[in-house]
Amino acid sequence: MPALLIALAAAYGAAAGLLLPRPAHRLSVDAGEAWRAHCPGGHPITGWLGRGRCPECRAPYGPAAPAAAAVTALACAALAAAAGHRPELAVWLLLAPPAVLLALVDRRVQRLPDVLTLPLAALAATALGAVGWLTGAPAPWLRALLGGLALAVGYLLLFLLNPAGLGLGDVKLALGLGVALGWYGWRTLLTGAAAGLLLGAVHAAYLLLVRRAGRRATMPLGPFMITGAFLALLLGAAAAP
Repeated sequence: MPALLIALAAAYGAAAGLLLPRPAHRLSVDAGEAWRAHCPGGHPITGWLGRGRCPECRAPYGPAAPAAAAVTALACAALAAAAGHRPELAVWLLLAPPAVLLALVDRRVQRLPDVLTLPLAALAATALGAVGWLTGAPAPWLRALLGGLALAVGYLLLFLLNPAGLGLGDVKLALGLGVALGWYGWRTLLTGAAAGLLLGAVHAAYLLLVRRAGRRATMPLGPFMITGAFLALLLGAAAAP
């Protein structure tokens, strides 16, 4: 049964990942710009979910669909393997595709759109609240809400101390990630927060070492925040009773 659960989660992740290239392309714009409504050839794009290829000129756009599908499938499979049949697995699978989408957009344009970060936080809080209500155990949900607030405040302080190093989008992303991490406890929250910052620091050091970026260069922090939270969630789920 666990193998079947993992296979089903991977299939779901692959199907969801195939739908990410189009929204990733449309949302990958600078702050203040309208969402992209055309392919690179100038043809209008209809809808938000789907392949990143224009049906008229066949021009590809957005991230490669196979890569997006593979990453989302692996993430969902790993979450299923760690959480097993726990009811919160449904929440993790629900949050995985938008989290991957956020990482794709931030990697492309160094921006985390409010249209994704804020709904992600609301979805995490609402879905975990439903799990707490259905299981009759509201304590993890209350801790999750406090975790989201704590991580967002922590990133807000970092933003105020170094506004050139991260943006308000990172603060809003931290809100949703903190809610998810807080479900498994404060240790999981701290692990996820530390892992995200550490991964970002290691990547920045690598770019400096190979001289692909200067000391004042900026880089997207969102993908590392999401990866750190993902790894901590795996540990938290595996250690949960």
